[in-house]
Amino acid sequence: MARCAFLGLGVMGFPMAGHLAAAGHEVTVYNRTRSKAEDWTARHGGRAAGTPAEAAEGARFVMACVGNDDDLRGVCEGPDGAFAGLAPGATFVDHTTVSAEVTRAMAEIAAEGDAAFVDAPVSGGQAGAENGQLVVMCGGPQDAYDAAEPVIAAYAKACRRMGDTGAGQLTKMVNQICIAGLLQGLAEGLTFARRAGLDGEAVIDVIQGGAAGSWQMVNRHATMLADEYDHGFAVDWMRKDLGICLREGDAMGAPLPATALIDQFYKDVQAMGGGRWDTSSLMARLERLSKE
Repeated sequence: MARCAFLGLGVMGFPMAGHLAAAGHEVTVYNRTRSKAEDWTARHGGRAAGTPAEAAEGARFVMACVGNDDDLRGVCEGPDGAFAGLAPGATFVDHTTVSAEVTRAMAEIAAEGDAAFVDAPVSGGQAGAENGQLVVMCGGPQDAYDAAEPVIAAYAKACRRMGDTGAGQLTKMVNQICIAGLLQGLAEGLTFARRAGLDGEAVIDVIQGGAAGSWQMVNRHATMLADEYDHGFAVDWMRKDLGICLREGDAMGAPLPATALIDQFYKDVQAMGGGRWDTSSLMARLERLSKE
């Protein structure tokens, strides 16, 4: 068992930290809104720290799951940042989906203090976090990954090192690119089925076991057919992720024409008031267009 800190107790971080405590690790938590940290300790024990630096003091592993590049810098840098409390030999594990650029910058700063940095973005959404069934894709030194992997296992069904620093974030970009395409295809297919007068549930029952099948099809078709989107991974966050993908693709000369187009479709969903809707709400956009 290890002494751990967890920074960021949103819909993902709260249950992830809970799994660490349930596995027997000694966990100190930090959240920008103090009441969430106090709620977590009321449920799971452990301790709530007032700053990331305080949370990191004495921890062998410091996990973070915050919002974006600026949020990550905010919990890492400065006199109250986690790096100020990170001991030599400790490992910082970042579960936030951020740019490879900020990942490499944070890894360099951690190394200056003789600490390791593992970029470890996750896939599986809120349900995966709550059920301890996340897929974790990692980048960083092999020895740091080897040390962190048994701890990450508390909330992961699969964890793999993809390469050096930044490789985890680049793999997550591939994940988001693929999800965007899958959801647009599923939205178009279900809209087509509805206009054709077909039973959408029956259609999915037939095709989900074939070449068209996917996790998104199995887990999102029912709510899409019911026009329910108040759940899951928010459009606002997907646009943040796709922006990272598009910038990275442009920098490396990798064309992403479909991703760029779907990003604009999500912009339309935001304009419809759906910024907090699930990413499957691409179907709501198509429904609106069909009525215009």
